[in-house]
Amino acid sequence: MFNHEPIQRHAGPPASSTPTRDYLNSRPPGTDQSYAVLPRSLVEAMPLPWQQQMAHLLADFHRAYAHLNWPVYRVVPSRMERLVDLDEEQLAEVGAIVEIDADGELVYRDRAGALIPDPEHKTVLVSVLDPIPGEYANANQNTPPRGFPQPPAVPQPTFPQSGPVPVQAPQPPRW
Repeated sequence: MFNHEPIQRHAGPPASSTPTRDYLNSRPPGTDQSYAVLPRSLVEAMPLPWQQQMAHLLADFHRAYAHLNWPVYRVVPSRMERLVDLDEEQLAEVGAIVEIDADGELVYRDRAGALIPDPEHKTVLVSVLDPIPGEYANANQNTPPRGFPQPPAVPQPTFPQSGPVPVQAPQPPRW
């Protein structure tokens, strides 16, 4: 039998064909243009149903790409800092030196000795101490583990929701 009612269209934009890329491009914590890092202590502290889903997803992922020659990755907690705010050790880490030129001005140079233009506005990635405790007792707790001070209440950024786009409620039939 032919239905005279039009097919309901879902509300909002069409579903993306690259949902993972779209989500990671929103820059949630632990991501950059090349990698997405999940701190193991937080993953292991997720609620059990999440851990079960994560274990299945990771197992599927590793089965699909097991044929690749995987390197061992070294992950270092880091943050962006202005070049002019770094100390000597940090400058050495990023491959820069600071010296005083003939006019008495500070100049910054890279490893090859080339002058770094506009160092006040140049930002570099510098390693920092890991702010996520390794023995995080429970990611859902309101209180931090013993020995860690209570962080100030800072509003957390929101990231795009994953999953299907909501569908419009069907219209009641007009008789």
